[in-house]
Amino acid sequence: MKAGAAVLSCALLAGGTVAVARMGTDAAGTGGSGAEAQAPATETPASGAAAPTPAPSTTPVMVYDGGLSSGWNDIGWSPRELPKGAPARMRLFNYGGWILYRPKLEGGFGALTFRFSAPEAYGEFLEARLDAPGAATFPRVPVTPELKVKKDGEWTEVVIPMDLLNPRGETFDRVVLRASKDVGRDWVLFDKVALVPLPPEVAAALAAGGGKTGKGTGREARMSIDCTAPGHRISPLIYGIAFDGLHEKQDTHQFRMGASARRWGGNPTSRYNWKLGGAWNTANDWYYENVDIGVSSDDFLETNRKRGIQSALTVPMLGWVAKDTKSAGFPVSRFGEQQRDDNGNGNGTSRDGTPLKPGEPSLTSVEAPPEFIAEWIASIREKDKARGARGVQMYILDNEPMLWNSTHRDVFPEPLGYDELLKRTIAYGTAVRKTDPEAVIAGPAEWGWTNYLWSAADFAPGKMNHSDRLAHGNEPLLPWYLRQLREHEKKTGTRILDVVDLHFYPQTNVGVGLDGNTDKDTNARRIRSVRGLWDPTYKDESWIGEPVRLIPRMKEWIAANYPGRGISIGEYNFGAFRHMSGGLAQAEALGRFAQENILSAFFWQYPPDGSPVFWAFRAYRDFDGKGSRFQDNWVPAKAADGTSLFVSRDDSGKKLVAVVLNFNPDEAAQAQIELKGCGTLDSVRVLGYSGAPGGFAEQTPGAKAEGSLTQRLPPYSMTVLDLTVKKP
Repeated sequence: MKAGAAVLSCALLAGGTVAVARMGTDAAGTGGSGAEAQAPATETPASGAAAPTPAPSTTPVMVYDGGLSSGWNDIGWSPRELPKGAPARMRLFNYGGWILYRPKLEGGFGALTFRFSAPEAYGEFLEARLDAPGAATFPRVPVTPELKVKKDGEWTEVVIPMDLLNPRGETFDRVVLRASKDVGRDWVLFDKVALVPLPPEVAAALAAGGGKTGKGTGREARMSIDCTAPGHRISPLIYGIAFDGLHEKQDTHQFRMGASARRWGGNPTSRYNWKLGGAWNTANDWYYENVDIGVSSDDFLETNRKRGIQSALTVPMLGWVAKDTKSAGFPVSRFGEQQRDDNGNGNGTSRDGTPLKPGEPSLTSVEAPPEFIAEWIASIREKDKARGARGVQMYILDNEPMLWNSTHRDVFPEPLGYDELLKRTIAYGTAVRKTDPEAVIAGPAEWGWTNYLWSAADFAPGKMNHSDRLAHGNEPLLPWYLRQLREHEKKTGTRILDVVDLHFYPQTNVGVGLDGNTDKDTNARRIRSVRGLWDPTYKDESWIGEPVRLIPRMKEWIAANYPGRGISIGEYNFGAFRHMSGGLAQAEALGRFAQENILSAFFWQYPPDGSPVFWAFRAYRDFDGKGSRFQDNWVPAKAADGTSLFVSRDDSGKKLVAVVLNFNPDEAAQAQIELKGCGTLDSVRVLGYSGAPGGFAEQTPGAKAEGSLTQRLPPYSMTVLDLTVKKP
């Protein structure tokens, strides 16, 4: 990164503006013709002549900062106000927009930056492009979450790399900001519009929330690696992801992120009919529709087998599965007009918001008793024998059963209680065990805090809260469930459960999937929320309001009620996949899974290609693109506040791989790492990632001694230390 770009990067992220002297401003009036206005014509190259490559600009060009900068003209077509010393105000209804024009604009730029404020109801509505007279055409670039540097109150700051706006390096003389869909008449505010001299890779890193170098060597961060302390084997299944039926055939990047296992799971799998290939019901996620996803469970298992990925398969115990690929739970033709519908299939809610009483389950489904599941597993095992390899490494007993009366209320409208969960677990679990005696069986795959402790029946309308739990000795659901299964095994000799599987989603309003704000407070809270998995001292910052400490809690419940069970986090993610805060939270979670010695974890579903969360997986699974990875044995380590250090070594003890995280978005850290009992430090290779599109890149190693290493950690960064030692 060039020095000038680094300084500018810091200014953009820290203050949200370009740190340059204010240029002169000209007041502009309001107006708008209802169509895109045209700037005065300028000379263009003769037809067929190549456009000259603009010389790189070395200083930012401010376009609008509380007023138009000198030389710039407002030729937009939307109703607008440009008050002097204040943000521009636009009404962007009817696909409105704003054109900022400067004749004879010279210089090449790395990015367009600006900030805007709009009603949340508008959603993703904005696009940007460049323009010029003549034949040159420029892409329209949607302002998507990955281009939003941060959201600070009502303002969203945007960095758009020039390789998106101007991939052919054409000459341009105007900037266009416009609505890509029809929105309302509320004001949209714009300010601090600038063309800045950032290299494309720096601009992209900024857009992901990283890309800064920080000042100086950084704050001191003392760390230690203790090879004399007891460690443990790391389960490779902690690097799992989930199957996405809609994108299975096109998203090949999911197989380049190093995932060790894939889970066939989620709401629709509760209604999967294996006899119909790709048939399941979308439940309340999408209008209770039976659909054919075009991928069968056999396809899923075979893809995993060919790629060397282990398989976790959800087996329904709801009792009903899709009967075809066309029926729906609440067709308008039968239930009348509803709040929303999809081509005549309603959402099950009347126009006044009242949930509709469902029809018979047979409207969409056929019965699926334990024998139906046993037949399915028998068919899988027959295929296993033919190919000489086990296809399923873990069977999961359905998905979030305490939400069935919501997600699948068209066939299961009554809330599930303690006794019914146990009854179904034993019935379907026994069918699995008898058909596949060596099976690894996991459950109950519950969604979160409420149903770790209570049943759905505890919150049934018209009943006293927690009445079901009180009827079972006021014991939390999970400990009761485990003890009952232990007693069942003692009485019958049939082991139903091998793995305790629970889902974990932070309740601290940090988002799920691609969603989630990326303002400073949310980013910090997103990273802190990982502590709910492992830290007994962390009080959850949501409505929960007490320590969740999920993994230690599960260990205690297992030890007291059914010793020997493994632990799986069957679903989780921390939102903001395209932002460094999401990537750092993910890297932190993978390190803690290794530290806490759990059996498996399955990210929901998988991150976009090249996103910070994608590279968080690669930090552990293939950090150099050549197969180098976190090793198989956990080594205890300590790190300073604001950082994390996760360490592994190979069986010989001669190779150490560490993942070091700096959670500070603005300040570098100077890691001073002491190695205790590991041997004499021999070679050091360092790879770092701070949001650049190319992922991990070689970094200059810091100073090393026989038993210590110093390494600078950029702000908001993941650093991999690939070390070799000479054994004492």
